[in-house]
Amino acid sequence: MELQVIQKRIYQIRGQKIRLDFDLAELYEVETRILNQAVKRKIDLFPKDFMFRLERPELEDMSSQIVMTYPRKRPKSSLPLAFTEHGVIMLANVLRSKKAKLTSVAIVRAFVALKQYTANYKKLAGKLEELEKHYNKQFQDIYHAINYLIQKRKPEDLHKYRRQIGFK
Repeated sequence: MELQVIQKRIYQIRGQKIRLDFDLAELYEVETRILNQAVKRKIDLFPKDFMFRLERPELEDMSSQIVMTYPRKRPKSSLPLAFTEHGVIMLANVLRSKKAKLTSVAIVRAFVALKQYTANYKKLAGKLEELEKHYNKQFQDIYHAINYLIQKRKPEDLHKYRRQIGFK
């Protein structure tokens, strides 16, 4: 399974990175209703930090930001389940197929890669902020030096330093 394909369908909701049930069903090569039935049978394995149901405004917000063709595959009354990284791992145990286990490994790798990218981005942002402070200080020093030189030589004093043009 290609890591980039998996990463494209990791969304951020409620401050958590999640996968939606219909995306996971597609990856596991099962119908969404079968995946949801398996979850319902073992609901005690999915606490709120592993899985939660999206609310209508969240789904509408996602649908407006991401082109989704999935709502027609889902009954209008049913809102999708959102699985965190831990929920995806637990889902592989619930589904028990070899495909589910292999897919879960790939999904967990995608979550880990995303975390590493985020950590590297934060480090880079911190370094850029330090550089900005350093260069702002240097440019501020240059600005003050130029200002000092301008104030030292006022425009009316500049004619003393100019060479006379013309015949002597």
